Amino acid sequence: MDDLKILENSRLFAGIRVDEIQPMLSCLQAVERKYPRGAYIFHTGEEVRALALLVRGTAHIQKEDFWGNRSLLASLAAGDIFAEAYAMPGSGAVAVESCTVLLMDVERVLSRCTNSCAFHARLTENLFALLAEKNRILARKVDYLAQRTTRQRLLVYLSEQAQRAGSAEFTIPFNRQQLADFLSVERSAMSAELSRMQAEGLLETERSWFHLK
Repeated sequence: MDDLKILENSRLFAGIRVDEIQPMLSCLQAVERKYPRGAYIFHTGEEVRALALLVRGTAHIQKEDFWGNRSLLASLAAGDIFAEAYAMPGSGAVAVESCTVLLMDVERVLSRCTNSCAFHARLTENLFALLAEKNRILARKVDYLAQRTTRQRLLVYLSEQAQRAGSAEFTIPFNRQQLADFLSVERSAMSAELSRMQAEGLLETERSWFHLK
Protein backbone atom coordinates (compact mmCIF):
# COMPACT_ATOMS: atom_id res chain seq x y z
CA MET A 1 0.00 0.00 0.00
CA ASP A 2 1.25 3.52 -0.86
CA ASP A 3 -0.21 5.31 2.18
CA LEU A 4 1.53 3.50 5.07
CA LYS A 5 2.70 6.81 6.57
CA ILE A 6 -0.90 8.05 6.57
CA LEU A 7 -1.99 4.86 8.32
CA GLU A 8 0.76 5.24 10.91
CA ASN A 9 -0.62 8.69 11.78
CA SER A 10 -4.22 7.44 12.05
CA ARG A 11 -5.73 6.77 15.44
CA LEU A 12 -6.57 3.17 14.54
CA PHE A 13 -2.86 2.39 14.07
CA ALA A 14 -1.62 4.64 16.88
CA GLY A 15 1.42 3.16 18.62
CA ILE A 16 2.17 0.77 15.75
CA ARG A 17 5.33 1.33 13.71
CA VAL A 18 5.14 1.71 9.96
CA ASP A 19 7.27 -1.42 9.45
CA GLU A 20 4.68 -3.41 11.43
CA ILE A 21 1.71 -2.13 9.45
CA GLN A 22 2.44 -3.88 6.15
CA PRO A 23 2.45 -7.44 7.60
CA MET A 24 -0.60 -6.50 9.65
CA LEU A 25 -2.53 -5.53 6.52
CA SER A 26 -1.80 -8.94 5.05
CA CYS A 27 -2.97 -10.61 8.25
CA LEU A 28 -6.20 -8.58 8.18
CA GLN A 29 -6.77 -9.29 4.46
CA ALA A 30 -6.92 -5.55 3.84
CA VAL A 31 -8.06 -4.30 0.44
CA GLU A 32 -7.67 -0.72 -0.83
CA ARG A 33 -10.50 0.72 -2.91
CA LYS A 34 -11.08 4.11 -4.52
CA TYR A 35 -14.45 5.84 -4.92
CA PRO A 36 -15.26 8.91 -7.04
CA ARG A 37 -17.20 11.86 -5.67
CA GLY A 38 -20.85 10.94 -5.06
CA ALA A 39 -20.27 7.18 -5.15
CA TYR A 40 -21.72 4.95 -2.44
CA ILE A 41 -19.11 3.15 -0.39
CA PHE A 42 -21.86 1.23 1.39
CA HIS A 43 -25.58 1.45 0.71
CA THR A 44 -28.17 1.88 3.45
CA GLY A 45 -29.18 -1.54 4.70
CA GLU A 46 -26.23 -3.31 3.06
CA GLU A 47 -24.68 -5.99 5.25
CA VAL A 48 -21.09 -4.97 5.93
CA ARG A 49 -18.48 -7.45 7.09
CA ALA A 50 -15.52 -5.12 6.94
CA LEU A 51 -13.91 -2.49 9.10
CA ALA A 52 -13.37 0.52 6.86
CA LEU A 53 -10.72 3.20 7.31
CA LEU A 54 -10.93 6.40 5.27
CA VAL A 55 -7.38 6.99 4.01
CA ARG A 56 -7.99 10.01 1.76
CA GLY A 57 -10.93 12.32 1.05
CA THR A 58 -14.16 12.96 2.97
CA ALA A 59 -17.35 10.94 3.27
CA HIS A 60 -20.70 11.04 5.03
CA ILE A 61 -22.55 8.41 7.02
CA GLN A 62 -26.25 8.69 6.24
CA LYS A 63 -29.56 6.85 6.35
CA GLU A 64 -32.28 6.92 3.72
CA ASP A 65 -35.89 5.81 4.09
CA PHE A 66 -38.13 4.12 1.52
CA TRP A 67 -38.98 7.47 -0.13
CA GLY A 68 -35.37 8.65 -0.35
CA ASN A 69 -35.50 11.07 2.57
CA ARG A 70 -31.96 11.42 3.90
CA SER A 71 -30.67 11.81 7.44
CA LEU A 72 -27.00 12.70 7.76
CA LEU A 73 -25.43 10.99 10.77
CA ALA A 74 -21.77 11.96 10.63
CA SER A 75 -18.99 13.51 8.56
CA LEU A 76 -15.81 11.48 8.04
CA ALA A 77 -12.29 12.76 7.40
CA ALA A 78 -9.06 10.94 6.59
CA GLY A 79 -8.13 8.61 9.44
CA ASP A 80 -11.72 7.97 10.56
CA ILE A 81 -13.14 4.46 10.74
CA PHE A 82 -16.63 3.40 9.80
CA ALA A 83 -18.12 -0.06 10.29
CA GLU A 84 -21.88 0.24 9.95
CA ALA A 85 -22.60 -3.38 10.76
CA TYR A 86 -21.32 -2.75 14.29
CA ALA A 87 -21.51 0.97 15.03
CA MET A 88 -24.38 2.33 12.94
CA PRO A 89 -26.78 -0.45 11.86
CA GLY A 90 -28.76 0.24 8.70
CA SER A 91 -26.73 3.28 7.62
CA GLY A 92 -24.70 3.84 4.46
CA ALA A 93 -21.60 5.77 3.45
CA VAL A 94 -21.16 8.07 0.45
CA ALA A 95 -18.02 9.80 -0.87
CA VAL A 96 -18.34 13.59 -0.63
CA GLU A 97 -15.16 13.87 -2.68
CA SER A 98 -12.86 11.29 -4.23
CA CYS A 99 -11.98 8.78 -1.52
CA THR A 100 -9.47 6.05 -0.82
CA VAL A 101 -10.78 3.45 1.63
CA LEU A 102 -9.02 0.55 3.32
CA LEU A 103 -11.34 -2.41 3.97
CA MET A 104 -10.23 -4.95 6.59
CA ASP A 105 -11.82 -8.29 7.45
CA VAL A 106 -13.69 -7.50 10.66
CA GLU A 107 -13.53 -11.07 11.93
CA ARG A 108 -9.74 -10.97 11.73
CA VAL A 109 -9.66 -7.57 13.39
CA LEU A 110 -11.74 -8.75 16.35
CA SER A 111 -10.30 -12.27 16.69
CA ARG A 112 -7.11 -13.13 18.53
CA CYS A 113 -4.25 -13.35 16.04
CA THR A 114 -2.91 -16.91 15.60
CA ASN A 115 0.59 -15.44 15.40
CA SER A 116 0.12 -13.68 18.77
CA CYS A 117 1.12 -10.37 17.19
CA ALA A 118 1.76 -7.67 19.78
CA PHE A 119 0.51 -5.05 17.33
CA HIS A 120 -2.83 -6.86 16.99
CA ALA A 121 -3.64 -6.31 20.66
CA ARG A 122 -2.80 -2.61 20.26
CA LEU A 123 -5.02 -2.39 17.18
CA THR A 124 -7.95 -3.87 19.13
CA GLU A 125 -7.42 -1.38 21.97
CA ASN A 126 -7.38 1.50 19.49
CA LEU A 127 -10.54 0.20 17.80
CA PHE A 128 -12.55 0.04 21.01
CA ALA A 129 -11.41 3.53 21.98
CA LEU A 130 -12.62 4.82 18.60
CA LEU A 131 -15.95 3.01 18.92
CA ALA A 132 -16.43 4.55 22.37
CA GLU A 133 -15.89 7.97 20.81
CA LYS A 134 -18.41 7.17 18.08
CA ASN A 135 -20.96 6.41 20.80
CA ARG A 136 -20.30 9.80 22.35
CA ILE A 137 -20.80 11.47 18.96
CA LEU A 138 -24.12 9.68 18.47
CA ALA A 139 -25.17 10.68 21.98
CA ARG A 140 -24.49 14.32 21.09
CA LYS A 141 -26.67 14.00 18.02
CA VAL A 142 -29.47 12.73 20.25
CA ASP A 143 -29.06 15.98 22.20
CA TYR A 144 -29.53 17.99 18.99
CA LEU A 145 -32.65 16.07 18.00
CA ALA A 146 -34.10 16.39 21.50
CA GLN A 147 -34.43 20.15 20.93
CA ARG A 148 -37.96 21.12 19.92
CA THR A 149 -37.29 23.95 17.48
CA THR A 150 -34.96 24.56 14.54
CA ARG A 151 -33.37 27.48 16.41
CA GLN A 152 -32.66 25.37 19.48
CA ARG A 153 -31.06 22.66 17.37
CA LEU A 154 -28.89 25.22 15.60
CA LEU A 155 -27.83 26.89 18.84
CA VAL A 156 -26.85 23.61 20.54
CA TYR A 157 -24.91 22.44 17.49
CA LEU A 158 -23.15 25.74 16.81
CA SER A 159 -22.31 26.23 20.49
CA GLU A 160 -20.64 22.83 20.55
CA GLN A 161 -18.70 23.56 17.35
CA ALA A 162 -17.40 26.81 18.85
CA GLN A 163 -16.31 24.98 21.99
CA ARG A 164 -14.52 22.32 19.93
CA ALA A 165 -12.77 24.97 17.84
CA GLY A 166 -11.87 27.01 20.93
CA SER A 167 -13.08 30.11 19.10
CA ALA A 168 -16.25 32.03 18.33
CA GLU A 169 -15.25 31.74 14.65
CA PHE A 170 -15.22 28.31 13.04
CA THR A 171 -16.07 26.33 9.91
CA ILE A 172 -18.38 23.33 10.00
CA PRO A 173 -17.93 20.21 7.78
CA PHE A 174 -21.34 20.65 6.10
CA ASN A 175 -22.94 22.83 3.47
CA ARG A 176 -26.45 24.16 4.20
CA GLN A 177 -28.32 21.16 2.80
CA GLN A 178 -26.06 18.76 4.66
CA LEU A 179 -26.48 20.71 7.91
CA ALA A 180 -30.26 20.55 7.50
CA ASP A 181 -30.03 16.79 6.90
CA PHE A 182 -27.78 16.41 9.95
CA LEU A 183 -30.16 18.31 12.23
CA SER A 184 -33.26 16.71 10.63
CA VAL A 185 -34.88 20.04 9.73
CA GLU A 186 -36.16 21.58 6.50
CA ARG A 187 -33.46 23.54 4.68
CA SER A 188 -35.76 26.48 3.93
CA ALA A 189 -36.85 26.73 7.56
CA MET A 190 -33.25 26.49 8.74
CA SER A 191 -32.07 29.17 6.30
CA ALA A 192 -34.87 31.47 7.43
CA GLU A 193 -33.93 30.89 11.06
CA LEU A 194 -30.27 31.64 10.39
CA SER A 195 -31.29 34.89 8.67
CA ARG A 196 -33.35 35.89 11.71
CA MET A 197 -30.47 35.03 14.04
CA GLN A 198 -28.14 37.22 11.96
CA ALA A 199 -30.64 40.08 12.02
CA GLU A 200 -30.85 39.75 15.81
CA GLY A 201 -27.05 39.94 16.09
CA LEU A 202 -26.61 36.42 17.43
CA LEU A 203 -24.20 35.34 14.72
CA GLU A 204 -22.63 35.98 11.35
CA THR A 205 -22.44 33.29 8.73
CA GLU A 206 -21.42 32.70 5.13
CA ARG A 207 -21.76 29.21 3.71
CA SER A 208 -19.94 26.92 6.19
CA TRP A 209 -18.29 29.75 8.16
CA PHE A 210 -19.87 30.98 11.42
CA HIS A 211 -19.06 33.67 13.96
CA LEU A 212 -21.07 33.56 17.17
CA LYS A 213 -21.62 36.90 18.91
